[in-house]
Amino acid sequence: MTKKRKHQEDFQKVKLKVGKKKPKLENATDTTFKTKAIQIPEQLKEDGVLPTQNRKLNIKDLLSQMHHYSPGVKHNALVGLRELLSQYPFVIDAHLSNIISEVAAVFTDKDSGVRGAAVHLLQFLATKIRAEQIAPFFPLVSAHLSSAMTHISEGIQEDSLKLLDVLLEAYPALLTDRSIILLKNFVELISHQQLSKRLKSREKLTWMLSVNPNRRVTSQQWRLNVLTRLKKFLQAVVDGSSEIEDEGLQESKDSPRSVRNPVCISWKLHASNQQHIQLFGNGGLRPKMNSSFRLRSLASVMDSAGKGLSSAENLKGFIAIIIPLLTECWIEASPAQSAPIFGNILESEAQQLMQQVLSIIHLLWKLTKRHDETYKMELWLRKNYLVDFKHHFMRHFPYSLQETVKHKKKDWCKGNKHCMTSSNSVDHLLLNLTLCDIMVSLASPSTLQMDSDWLDMIRKFVTDTLQDGSKLNSKQVNRLLGVTWRIMQIQQNKVATEPLIKAVYTLYQQRNLLFPVRTLLLKFFSRVYQKEDLRTQRIRSRSKVLSRWLAGLPQQLALLGLRNPELSNQLIDIIHSAASRSNKELLQSLQATAARIYDPLEGTLVLLPAEAQRRLVQLVYFLPCLPASLLACLSRCCIMGRVSSELAATLIGILHMRSSFAGWKCQVQDNSVNDVDYFSFLFSTLIGFSREELTSLQGIRGKPHISQTQLSPVRLYLTDLDQFLHHWAVTEMICHSLSTIPSQSQCFDILQTGICKYLVGLVVIPDSTAGSVLCAINKLLDQACILSETLHKFLASCCYSLLYFLLTLEKEDAEHVQKRDMLWGSCISALALLPRLLRLMLQSLQVSRICREELPVVAQLLRLLMQHGQLRSHMITNEFLVQQIIKDIMTLKSGEVQEQWLTDLHYCFNIYLASHPQGPGPVNAVY
Repeated sequence: MTKKRKHQEDFQKVKLKVGKKKPKLENATDTTFKTKAIQIPEQLKEDGVLPTQNRKLNIKDLLSQMHHYSPGVKHNALVGLRELLSQYPFVIDAHLSNIISEVAAVFTDKDSGVRGAAVHLLQFLATKIRAEQIAPFFPLVSAHLSSAMTHISEGIQEDSLKLLDVLLEAYPALLTDRSIILLKNFVELISHQQLSKRLKSREKLTWMLSVNPNRRVTSQQWRLNVLTRLKKFLQAVVDGSSEIEDEGLQESKDSPRSVRNPVCISWKLHASNQQHIQLFGNGGLRPKMNSSFRLRSLASVMDSAGKGLSSAENLKGFIAIIIPLLTECWIEASPAQSAPIFGNILESEAQQLMQQVLSIIHLLWKLTKRHDETYKMELWLRKNYLVDFKHHFMRHFPYSLQETVKHKKKDWCKGNKHCMTSSNSVDHLLLNLTLCDIMVSLASPSTLQMDSDWLDMIRKFVTDTLQDGSKLNSKQVNRLLGVTWRIMQIQQNKVATEPLIKAVYTLYQQRNLLFPVRTLLLKFFSRVYQKEDLRTQRIRSRSKVLSRWLAGLPQQLALLGLRNPELSNQLIDIIHSAASRSNKELLQSLQATAARIYDPLEGTLVLLPAEAQRRLVQLVYFLPCLPASLLACLSRCCIMGRVSSELAATLIGILHMRSSFAGWKCQVQDNSVNDVDYFSFLFSTLIGFSREELTSLQGIRGKPHISQTQLSPVRLYLTDLDQFLHHWAVTEMICHSLSTIPSQSQCFDILQTGICKYLVGLVVIPDSTAGSVLCAINKLLDQACILSETLHKFLASCCYSLLYFLLTLEKEDAEHVQKRDMLWGSCISALALLPRLLRLMLQSLQVSRICREELPVVAQLLRLLMQHGQLRSHMITNEFLVQQIIKDIMTLKSGEVQEQWLTDLHYCFNIYLASHPQGPGPVNAVY
C-alpha cells in the first residue's frame, strides 16, 4: 500500500482549473521569432563586364548550365549561348577555349534535343571562328567526335554524322590531320570484326558488314549515309594533297606549283644591254633531275600513324580493309540481288549506294598516285582487286536507272540478260563513268591483250555516250574525257584513237554547250594536239578530226565576239600555240578569218579586254600574208583608240618585223608584206584620220571645235585630249619605224608625196595630224632631202596655225593646255631645221589683212621667235622681214597710245636683231 502510493506520487496528474492558464513546462521550446529585411543591392545589379542575353544570363552562367543534369536546362543553355554570341560576337574570342570544350562535351549527350542544339550551335560557330583560331582546340573536338562516332547509342552515332558534315565544310584540313583515327571510326560504323575463331588460328584480322535492327533506317540506308560522309572525308584528303595529279581535265593551273610567270622583255632595253634575260629550263617549273636519289621529306621522320594516308603502308592497310566491305555493299545493291529479271537496271537507292562505293574507290586510286613508287602500287591494286572488280562491277555494265517498264517490253527483257531501258535522265551516267575510270586505271599497254574484253566494253560505252547528243554537265564530261584520254594512252595507234577523237568532236559540235563543258572539250583537244605534236616527224600521223577542229577555231573566235571573254581567251591561247608551231590548217583558217577578227568596228580585237587584245596582236606575226585590206583594218584599229597606244606600238613593231625593212640577215617570206602596202599603213596611221573623216571635217566652222586665223589658210580641228595623246604616242612609233628604213631620202619622198596628195588643199586639219606631220618631217629630214614648194607652203601654214592656237590658248582650258609642249616643240624644230619654212611663215604675216585683235598675237609670236636660241641666226637672216612686219604694225597703231606689248616687241627687236649679236644666245622662249 505504501509503495504504491509512492509510485503514484512520482507521476501525479496536475489538475487544471477552469479559467486558469496552463502553466509552462520546464522543457518547453520557445517558438516565437522576429524578422528583419535584408538589403543586397550589389547582387541585384547586372554584371557590367559580361554582356547578357534576354534571360539576363552571361557567358559564364550559360556555360555552367551545360553541366546541369536536366536536358531542358542544357538545351536552353545551348540556345541561349547561340543567341548571346550572335548579339555579341566579340565574346567568342574572349571565351573561345571554354566554349569549344563545353560544346564538344555534349556531342555524346543522351538527349537528342541537346545534341541537335549542339549541332546548330556548331554550325553557327563555324561561320565565326577561323581555322587558325580553332586549331589549338581541334584535337579536343576531334576526340569528342570520335567518341560520338563509336558510341554504343545509335542516335549518337547518327548525330555524329551531322557534326562531321559541319566540320568537313568548315575545317577540312584540320579534320584530315587525324585521318587514321577517323577512318577507323568509319569502318566501325558499318562493320565489325570477325569472331575470335580465326584469331586463335592467328589468321589475318578481317571485317564484315554489320546489321543493327534497332536503327531507325534500313541497313542499306545507314551504309549509304556513312559512305557519303566517307567520300566527303576522302575528297578533303585528296584536295589537301597538292601532289595529286587529276586524271580528268580540270584546270591544272589552280595549283600554285604549276603557275607560270612570264618574263616581260623590252627588246629596246635588251638591245642596249640594259636588261638581262635569264633563261630557265622546263618553262620555269620544277627542274628535271636525272638522279636516282630522292630527298627524304619531313613527313618521313614521323611514325606511320602520324603520317596518315600519306604513308603507303597506311594507305594499303586501309584499302585492304575498306575494299572488301565496299564490295559487299555493292553485291547487296547490285541488280543481281535486287532485280534479277532486269539485269542492269537499278533502283534509286541502290544506284546512290553503288555511286558512293565507286566514288570512294576512285578517291583511293587518286591517293595511290602521289607516292613515289606509283607503278608498284598499281601492280598491287591490279593483283589484288582486278578479278573481283571484273566479276562484280563489270558483270552488268553498263547500268541504268530503273523506270516504269511497260508490260509489252517485259517478256522481251526476260530473254535479254543485259537489256537496258532508255532513260531521259542521265543520273546513272556518272556511275558508269566512275566505274570506267577505276577499271582503265588498272590497265596498261603491256596488259592490253589480257584486258581487251572489258576494255572493248568501256570503249564502246564511251563512244556511244559521246555520240548520243545528250546534254551533259561538266562533272560527267570531265570524267568522260578522262576515261577517253586514258584509253588513248593504253592503245596508241590511229586506228583505235581516231574513233574516240571523232566521238569527242561530235559532242564539241553541239550547240548551246555550257561554258565549263566547252572549256573541258577545248582542253582535251589541246592536250591531244600537244601530245601528237611532240612525236617525231618520222612517226607523226596527223589526225584528220584534230586538223578539222583546229581549222574551225579562228571562225569560232570571230563569231564569239564579246559574248564570252573567258572562252575567247582559251581559243586565243590554243590558236597561238598552234600558230607558233606553224600548223598549216590553222594558219590558212586564220588567214581567211583575219579580216573579221581585226575589223575596227565589230572585230574580236576591239571587243575583248586588253590582255586578250595583246594575244591577238601577237597572232599578226604568224599570219602567212598581210594584204592591203588587212593592213587598212589594222591601221584603223590603231588610230581609233579601240586599243591602247602601247598595244598599237606593239602592232606597228610586229608589222615592221614582217616587212622587208626589218634588216633580217636571212630571207624573209616572199610577199608577206608588200612595201607599198606597208608605207600606206604607216602613212594612214600617221595621219590618224581616214579620207572620209577628213572630208567630213571640212564642213565644221567656228568655236569651240575650230581654231582659225586670217593669216593662214589652214584651220585646226581641236581633237579631244585622249584622242590627241593616243595619236601622239602612235606617231612616235611610226616615226621610229620610218627612221629605221635604210634609204631615208626615198622614204622622205614617199612621205612628201602622200602629204601633197591627201593633205595639201584641205581647209580643216586636225591639230594632232598637223603636229604628227611636223614630227615625221623633223625625224626624216636630212641634207639629201629636197622639199617641194607646195610642201613648204603647207608646212608654213600649219606652223603658224599651231603657234596661233597655242598663243591664244586660255589657261582655264586645261584639256588643250596639255598639248602645248608637244605641238610647240614640233613647230620650233621644223622652223629650226628648215630656214625656208621660217621665211615663208614670216612672209605670210601680212598684218594689213588681219583685225586689230590679232596684232598682239603676232607681236608675241615675233618676240618669242627672236628670243629662241635655235632660231636666232635664222631670225637675223630674216631681219628685214621682221622689221617690215613691225613697221606695218606701227602703221596700224599710229595715233594711238602705245601699249605694253608693242613696247616689248621694240625692245626685243633692238636687243636681238638690231644689234646683231654673234651666235645663238642661251635665252629660250617662255610663254
